[in-house]
Amino acid sequence: MNNAALQKLIAMIIYMAGIIGIGVYFAKKAAKNSENFFIGGRSLGPWVAAFSAEASDMSGYLLMGLPGLAYWTGLAEAGWTCIGLALGTYLNFLIVSKRLRRYSVAVDAFTLPDFFSRRFAEKKKVIMFLASCVIVLFFSIYAAQCLSACAKLFANIFGASYKGALVVSAVFVLAYTFLGGFLAESVADFVQAIIMVSVLVLVMAVLTVNAGGISSMISKARSIPGFFSLVSASSPAEGVAGTFGAAKPFGFFDIISMMAWGLGYFGVPQVLIRFMAIRTEGELKLSRRVAVSWVVVSMLTAIFIGIAGRSIASIGYASNAA
Repeated sequence: MNNAALQKLIAMIIYMAGIIGIGVYFAKKAAKNSENFFIGGRSLGPWVAAFSAEASDMSGYLLMGLPGLAYWTGLAEAGWTCIGLALGTYLNFLIVSKRLRRYSVAVDAFTLPDFFSRRFAEKKKVIMFLASCVIVLFFSIYAAQCLSACAKLFANIFGASYKGALVVSAVFVLAYTFLGGFLAESVADFVQAIIMVSVLVLVMAVLTVNAGGISSMISKARSIPGFFSLVSASSPAEGVAGTFGAAKPFGFFDIISMMAWGLGYFGVPQVLIRFMAIRTEGELKLSRRVAVSWVVVSMLTAIFIGIAGRSIASIGYASNAA
């Protein structure tokens, strides 16, 4: 193992040990009762609630998917997706958060299926059963995607097998979540949100320098048909590096389709549960501002990275890319 690989391994071990340490720290409190384990005793501060909600929602998409989308098709798809997600975040906090926090306390519910069941005073628990089935079904797919992204990162950095990296990723996540429950998961996501946006900003700065500065980067991006437009998308030629066809129009229905991603926030369990767990209803306003700010900054930076990457590819730094 060379020095670079060893440094990466040490950094990863320190990170994983720190996150598991968070789980150990909150283990005693989580073990006291169900409320502490599932929603942290409703003790989340506004910053932790906001950062953890958005980090758990964005996950691998922010670091790999969004920059890749901007790199491949340009500003249109990634830009309208960003706008839709920012609006969805804002409206979800504005419309849903207070009522969900208020009613979940009133009916003493710790989970979303439990909340729906108690909110409508059902006796046969049909709503609870259906809500649980929906969450388990779709969250299994979502969790699999997150673990897959984590495993690909491990495999790519350390040259490990994908299956082995997948097992390590799963054991790591299960370790700190089962130890410390919801509080450990939320604080870990808070830390990861800070790391994510910091890394994005650092990568953006390095790529901007390598691209010759912002003006040079924008100039190269504008030279690609449809790449730097919100109403058209670039069309990379498959199999021919750095070659593009004519720009594709990006019309009204394309825009609506991308912005519709923001509608998902109204039913995302890992975001909604933060509304139920925040310390006081009055802190939701600050939490909303923090969440929207984090989303806008992180997504714009991710898009910027994709554009900078394409600019670098066009001048030979990544000549094997399309």
